[in-house]
Amino acid sequence: MEVQETRVQTDRVLTIPNILSMARLVGVPLFLWLILRPVFGGPNSDGWALLVLMLSGVSDYLDGKLARKWNQISSLGRLLDPAADRLYILSTLVGLTWREILPLWLTTALLARELMLLVMVGILRRHGYPPPQVNFLGKAATFNLMYAFPLLLLSDGSGWLASLGAIFGWAFAGWGTTLYWWAGILYVVQVRRLVKADAVAD
Repeated sequence: MEVQETRVQTDRVLTIPNILSMARLVGVPLFLWLILRPVFGGPNSDGWALLVLMLSGVSDYLDGKLARKWNQISSLGRLLDPAADRLYILSTLVGLTWREILPLWLTTALLARELMLLVMVGILRRHGYPPPQVNFLGKAATFNLMYAFPLLLLSDGSGWLASLGAIFGWAFAGWGTTLYWWAGILYVVQVRRLVKADAVAD
């Protein structure tokens, strides 16, 4: 997920950061299939699901870092990267809730935030504005959630490793959810200011 940048964007499509984002998108259905296999009578593939999720986290870090380092920030990348983040969060929520690892109230809280942002994007488009760039708070929220989900998946077992996964997973989930909503509220405030400025200008 790209944070706000002042560097020049490129219209190139086949850049290393974009390829990493595309690979992350391809991994979304694979991850969901792996995590839901036990629900439909298949073997437990949580280890492979964890690997896909961890690789997604690594590529999420690398695509933004490399884009800035190599001056390969692109319009496509600004779309692909947050799209991959949201799809991973959505697929993980579906999988973990279906497996009854995540409670429904937490899933509802995170999805309600996404719905709120969709409404804000619609308001901005009506006023001729593009979606604001993701801020550092939103990025921090996503990182916390991306740490929380594999740890919570790991907690769906027995032994000391599962116990540690539950402790740290719920800690990251709590921080991530709080930051996620905080970033969302700041987004709403930003949209309100833009719309109010438009009304004054008219």
